Amino acid sequence: MDWLYFSEIALSGLGSGALLAVTGLAFVLIYKATRVVNLAIGETLMLGAYLFFGFTGAMGLPVWMAIPLVLACGGLFGAVVERVVIRPMLGSSPVAVFMVTIGLGSILVGVVELVWGLEPQRLKSFIEEKPVFIGPAYVSPKTAVAFAVASATIVLFLVIFRYWRGSLALRATATDPGAAYSCGINVPKVYSMSWIVACMIASGAGILVGAIGGLSSAMGLFGLSVLGVVIMGGLDSILGVLLAAMAVGLIEAFAGAYLGGEFKQITTFTLLMAMLMVRPHGLLGTAEIDRL
Repeated sequence: MDWLYFSEIALSGLGSGALLAVTGLAFVLIYKATRVVNLAIGETLMLGAYLFFGFTGAMGLPVWMAIPLVLACGGLFGAVVERVVIRPMLGSSPVAVFMVTIGLGSILVGVVELVWGLEPQRLKSFIEEKPVFIGPAYVSPKTAVAFAVASATIVLFLVIFRYWRGSLALRATATDPGAAYSCGINVPKVYSMSWIVACMIASGAGILVGAIGGLSSAMGLFGLSVLGVVIMGGLDSILGVLLAAMAVGLIEAFAGAYLGGEFKQITTFTLLMAMLMVRPHGLLGTAEIDRL
């Protein structure tokens, strides 16, 4: 076996897994607070990538200015969607809210195609192309930067949810909003903040994904892969999503390298089906029991 090639494939898989994990974090934050599965996360990621493309291309802004603007726009988008679309529907059927997020994703795709067209685009290069080596193994500079940023973001939120008292308010709101109200928790503020932060994360992840794979209106499909990872890890578990994302990233990388690119999605969703049969609530997700 060529161990150098094996290690390079593994490092590439870990980079992909980091991007899956940081995008999955956006799913988890919203679900933890509102019990809403937001299927428009992929399209929010796409919107962030195109906004960065517009700021650095058409407007000619420097990267250090464009990135905070993209994050701010993502947060503003999340705040508007939560206040105007989602909050009035809380208490409705979960299927109805789920379908609304699907419709929201379709609207975002339409907006992007109207503004930027149907042709794929490439982001202005902002990552130094200097080769990165870990021992003798080569890693793409873009993959290395994406892994570093995504890992730092995940670790930050793991620490926040472990030590920040506000994380208790998040869990209390998701479990029983009425009881949370009675304890003095500002439930609407928790809802709003979860959407703002999640959409900021998704927009930032869009810049990383776009830098590696380019831009197209089909970028939202990345969100479906992330949803599979989130379900495997557990919809309410950041650590579970992290572990599942690393596993999926590695499995897809090895499947693509040794079996062919067409096997990447097959292996991922076969693993998802197996996980759901063994642990329907995911690797580290909370097993909810309905008492009759």
